[in-house]
Amino acid sequence: MSDLQIRPASPADIPAIVEMLADDSLGARRESPDDLTPYTVAFERLAGDPNQHLVVAERAGRVVGTLQLTVIPGLSRRGATRSIIEAVRIHSDERGTGLGSRLIEWAVDESRRQNCQLVQLTSDVSRTDAHRFYERLGFEASHVGFKRTI
Repeated sequence: MSDLQIRPASPADIPAIVEMLADDSLGARRESPDDLTPYTVAFERLAGDPNQHLVVAERAGRVVGTLQLTVIPGLSRRGATRSIIEAVRIHSDERGTGLGSRLIEWAVDESRRQNCQLVQLTSDVSRTDAHRFYERLGFEASHVGFKRTI
């Protein structure tokens, strides 16, 4: 995987990112690759926030993975800064190659560089394979998550 580059996402990467977000049963119901307007607006908000790190994994000029890392300063845990890993996606023909592990390790390393004391993530309850993947990488299922659509 020496030809792999993990780099900040650019506006030109939006179609490939959205394609990966939509490429499973959950994403297919909530993403709209046919209209990139809301994604472009969201990208601009992310790009303007220094605590947001949207990255892509690129191989031979092709986007094959992505994730978003958010750094959150806080008061709890003695004023600890934490990071949240979101929207981890690997292109379907790259799954099982170790790319997901490389992306997560990038996020953990970047979290250290950002002086985070904790890295956290959530995963849909139906994604049991992803849960095993995160546990293999040292994450613990320590909390119950809640969401409310507004």
